[in-house]
Amino acid sequence: MAVYFFTIIALLCLFNGLSNGRVLQWPSIGMNLFGFIPTIYVDQSGFAHFDTIQSAIDSIPSNNSYWICIFINSGLYKEQVTIPVDKPFIYLKGADVKTTIVIWGAHDSLVTSPTFSSFADNIIVENLNFTNSYNYPPENNGNQMKPALAAMISGDKSAFYGCAFSGLQDTLLDDNGRHYFKLCTIEGAMDFIFGTGQSIYEDCTILVNAGSIAADYGGYITAQGRLDPNDANGFVFKNCKVIGRGKAYLGRAWRGYARVLFYKTHLSNIIVPQGWDAWNFKGHEDQLTFSEEDCDGDGADTSKRVKWEKKLSKNMVESLTDLSFIDTDNWINGQPFILLN
Repeated sequence: MAVYFFTIIALLCLFNGLSNGRVLQWPSIGMNLFGFIPTIYVDQSGFAHFDTIQSAIDSIPSNNSYWICIFINSGLYKEQVTIPVDKPFIYLKGADVKTTIVIWGAHDSLVTSPTFSSFADNIIVENLNFTNSYNYPPENNGNQMKPALAAMISGDKSAFYGCAFSGLQDTLLDDNGRHYFKLCTIEGAMDFIFGTGQSIYEDCTILVNAGSIAADYGGYITAQGRLDPNDANGFVFKNCKVIGRGKAYLGRAWRGYARVLFYKTHLSNIIVPQGWDAWNFKGHEDQLTFSEEDCDGDGADTSKRVKWEKKLSKNMVESLTDLSFIDTDNWINGQPFILLN
């Protein structure tokens, strides 16, 4: 009986939208492991609920308390997209990361330049490409290199699956809160993963494009901003691969207690032998937690690393690389996963 009921509801929703003299191409609900959740569709053809991502987000009531999926069909979306702090429980799902691209070209300001900004808690993003076009693609780009963010993530309990973040300087501001990046690609040259987020990057591709600036240009992958030894935040790269062109440091200290761990990650020969840079905290290197554990590849030789690179205890490595580092309250497993669109 329950199956029959939901089938009828699905068929009714399939034909939602007749009042405007056209039939929507998709049903207005998505199926996930927990049943049906409301789904809003975005497509530039005009045969969907909205033709921009931002207008779909704007349609969701403030202080929403249940999951709503926004399905975005393939297309080049030339817009800045913002999820405000009062709109949690949004699931942005693109049709395909290679063909569903959100692009904008603002620069200079960390606050106003991001192509995508997310301030709300409980956010899922899947199969979307966020690009800042000011310095990207970097080949034959006449613009002076400046901060130009593809994304800023400031809310807690935010997860990204199969997404891409493309830029040159300051590509991804992993700003604040607990974040999980799975099977994502982050591309840039200078401090292109930075912030004070408490984040795990798992099975991700870190793509260095410093070679597009100059063959011997030395970029920086991370600039982590931990302020205090008691702060829980830090960046953990787990089972990732670091590839690209040019040369790059694994990271430099944006703040005085920066913490970054590369764990079981493939490091190609683009990594400079020193590995790390204390930046403005030279003389205080003992405060920094820059570490590598069980990495491989031509860039994983630590014999010429800076002497102050941390060797973490087995217990600390396990603590940082376990999902509980960001998920003590099981928020990741509690998120919906769309099975049918």
